[in-house]
Amino acid sequence: MSNKAYKFRIYPNAEQSILFDKTFGCVRFIYNVMLEDKIKHYKEHGKMLNNTPTQYKSTYVWLKEVDSLALANAQLNLQAAYRNFFGNPKCGFPKFKSKKKSRCSYTTNNQGNNIRIVDNCIKLPKVGFVKINQHRAIPEEYKLKSVTVSKDPDGKYYVSMLFEYENNIQPVQVSEDNILGLDFKASCLYADSNGNFADMPKYYKNSSKRLAKQQKKLSRKTIGSKNYQKEKNKVAKLHKHISNQRKDFLHKKSTEIANQYDLICIEDLSIKEMLQERTYRNYRKSVLDNGWYDFTQMLMYKLNDRGKQLIKIDKSFPSSQICHVCGYINPALKDEKIHKWECPQCGEHNDRDINAAINIRNEGYKIYQAA
Repeated sequence: MSNKAYKFRIYPNAEQSILFDKTFGCVRFIYNVMLEDKIKHYKEHGKMLNNTPTQYKSTYVWLKEVDSLALANAQLNLQAAYRNFFGNPKCGFPKFKSKKKSRCSYTTNNQGNNIRIVDNCIKLPKVGFVKINQHRAIPEEYKLKSVTVSKDPDGKYYVSMLFEYENNIQPVQVSEDNILGLDFKASCLYADSNGNFADMPKYYKNSSKRLAKQQKKLSRKTIGSKNYQKEKNKVAKLHKHISNQRKDFLHKKSTEIANQYDLICIEDLSIKEMLQERTYRNYRKSVLDNGWYDFTQMLMYKLNDRGKQLIKIDKSFPSSQICHVCGYINPALKDEKIHKWECPQCGEHNDRDINAAINIRNEGYKIYQAA
């Protein structure tokens, strides 16, 4: 069985919006109070406290106003955070959720068909029927598991519906002529093994002056006033516009690649680690503006839906230093400033990024054959 999510925009009325906001607040509150009690109990007794949202409803009666499954899922999220920390301390200890900075969202489960779409409306527990913009059809054989309701900083509401389905897609037989290697490139997203560049527009950079002007206006407003909130919404809408532009480009490019090739090979990069490296310190905005992580996630699920594969090459593989023609390893290529070079052994003129993409392609195909 496989899972797939569909995200749609919803249009709640004033009363429903208030209930949504109450639920966001209750979920954040129950998470924080349960975390606080767990910490206190551990300090006093040296044991883990197994507390549940039900224990707090008698003290905080207003918790009964919202969906109980939303509170239960907050408990599960807290337990998962604990397990992750004790299993791998590098994940970090669970943190308290901030009212101003935390994402406004909650998750509820489908039980007895209590969540369903009827006549351009979605029925949600405690909320009732909410108008929905269902811009794509959902196969009848898909089984609804859960729904996550969220609110963006620009004030728009969305539902993400998680479905379970049986994946009967047969794996595609990979042809050696239909493989593509991609090498990350900060200036344009990637270079591929066919000698092409993504040429991704710099959406954040292009809107930076407009964004700076809007943020300057916001800084001059009194915090908490109506004018401050209006300007804050304008800044949030502009950030959302930039994000939508980026996602639109990445979706189109990833769909084009997934339709055309059977096997895609990329480097297993950690953007967080890259930004800490001295080489990329002056290119942080460009790296983040590319959305490489989102792009690879899109490629992964789109290839999977088509019975195709995405192979990640270990980041220690010296793709930039190897000549793709003769295999000569040039240690001088450790210098990131060298973009063009001639192989001392075979005389091949190499472009750093395209050569790396070809090596990634070849290495990925070897891994595929060995599997």
